[in-house]
Amino acid sequence: MMTKKHILIIGLLLLATFGLKAQDNNNFKVAKSIEIFSGVMNQLNLNYVDTIHPVQLTQTAITDMLGKMDPYTVYVPEKNMSDFNLMLSGIYGGIGSMIQKQGDYVVITEPYEGFPAQKAGLKAGDKIISINGKSAKGLTSLAVSKLLKGDPGSHFQLTIRHFGATKDTTLTLAREQIKIPNVPYYGMVGNDIGYIRLTQFSPNAANDVRNAFISLKENHNIKGIILDLRNNGGGLLNEAVKIANIFVKKGQTIVTTKGKLLSNNMDYKTPGPVLDRKIPLAILVNGNTASASEIVSGSMQDLDRGVIIGQRTFGKGLVQNTVALPYGGKIKITIAKYYIPSGRCIQAIDYFDRGKNGGPVRVPDSLTHAFKTADGRVVRDGGGIKPDIVMKPAVFSQVSADLYAQNYIFDFANTFCLHHKSIAPPTQFRISDSTFSQFKKFVLDKGFNYKTETGSLIKRLQQSAKREDYFKALKPTLDSLANELKAEKKQDIEKHKKQIEEMLRVEIATRYYYQKGKTASALINDKEVDKAVSILNDKSLYGSILTGKAEQKKEK
Repeated sequence: MMTKKHILIIGLLLLATFGLKAQDNNNFKVAKSIEIFSGVMNQLNLNYVDTIHPVQLTQTAITDMLGKMDPYTVYVPEKNMSDFNLMLSGIYGGIGSMIQKQGDYVVITEPYEGFPAQKAGLKAGDKIISINGKSAKGLTSLAVSKLLKGDPGSHFQLTIRHFGATKDTTLTLAREQIKIPNVPYYGMVGNDIGYIRLTQFSPNAANDVRNAFISLKENHNIKGIILDLRNNGGGLLNEAVKIANIFVKKGQTIVTTKGKLLSNNMDYKTPGPVLDRKIPLAILVNGNTASASEIVSGSMQDLDRGVIIGQRTFGKGLVQNTVALPYGGKIKITIAKYYIPSGRCIQAIDYFDRGKNGGPVRVPDSLTHAFKTADGRVVRDGGGIKPDIVMKPAVFSQVSADLYAQNYIFDFANTFCLHHKSIAPPTQFRISDSTFSQFKKFVLDKGFNYKTETGSLIKRLQQSAKREDYFKALKPTLDSLANELKAEKKQDIEKHKKQIEEMLRVEIATRYYYQKGKTASALINDKEVDKAVSILNDKSLYGSILTGKAEQKKEK
């Protein structure tokens, strides 16, 4: 007589047998496909009328094949390995500056404090004329970047034209090892709330956050902490787990990975003693918060350890591993998915179940699943982390966006610096009415113009009217519309004065105080930071959000 135990064992054996057969069948298909590809390549080489380029053909085949997977599974040929390793480590030999193509030349846009570019006196707006005697005219930013990089300690000549100068200057610079800081800024916001900005999860990110937190606690009587993960695209998984460990006890599972192979199924637990388990915590996120950033914010939400504020995160819950390939190349391949403490997966887009048009599919809200946090709050999967406090993202007006994109903000900041040796500290510096008037004159003198959707519609109406022979009758009306729009556009800079002033303030502060000043200045009038401060200062509200009572009250 068969018992339930016997039936279970037989069932498992059948499943295992089926699984092995399915895998064997897939292995056969892989071997068959490789043999077919090899046969096609050989026949092309033997019979094609012209000489074939096998390396290019193989690269094309690989690129098209991986294009059917997710965007994180990529082939890295040997020639690109140095750039790939740089991306992983965040460390390179160079001068430490952001650059941008403007016109015929590439210019310095943001030198990093303490690195060769800044120490040599290079400033935003300086034009790169030549490198080691080779003209840089017409070169792309990527081409110039490659010429500026090299082994730490190596020397090269750089000819530049300082912004506002009429003559070129040639300098000899020594490249240094450049490591962009994980935490470019930390400080106080409000009277007693600490703030830490984390921009990446490269090596030592957790130590950098820990040290910033300890410094804030030792030097200030902080009653809460804000961890800003906005626009942080992630990085090393282990650093995310260690950062979570700052706020939760040792041995707590922060993230689980699940893949095809058992070796890729792992639980990642906090490795050491917690630094502060009780201090109120707010984490800022947005649509560019991804991967390791989502592990930190999502685990803090699932463990009811902190309040998440901002917009839904990106939803990158795929785990990659790098595997060596023949002839020095590598493949970065997705091997698993991330699952945070409640059991939900943070991946937003399904790359493996393509839609009708062949594109990846985002899970609709109606098909998401409910999970529960440690204290019983309901959270859902479906991609990314939905904040506890959802806030609308800042939206730039058309005129503000164009002033920035056309480098009017950038150029005015450079001009401002020529006439002002110093400014107030970034937390105190403001754009005066006089400075704003100078900016308006600067913009108008340079003939600033920008396209609007309304203007484009008027032009299309004019074209349609000409084509359909209505133009003569409608011309007075269309001309009137065009003139009224022109008059309105002249008022746009004044109409959006506050937003433009904030952009100018941050850009100018960056010139004098570099990355720290940029972040400190950007925090002024930051609605999400202000919301975090108000919640952290209200113990009752903070507690009600974490227990779900605030949401229950809202629903009633």
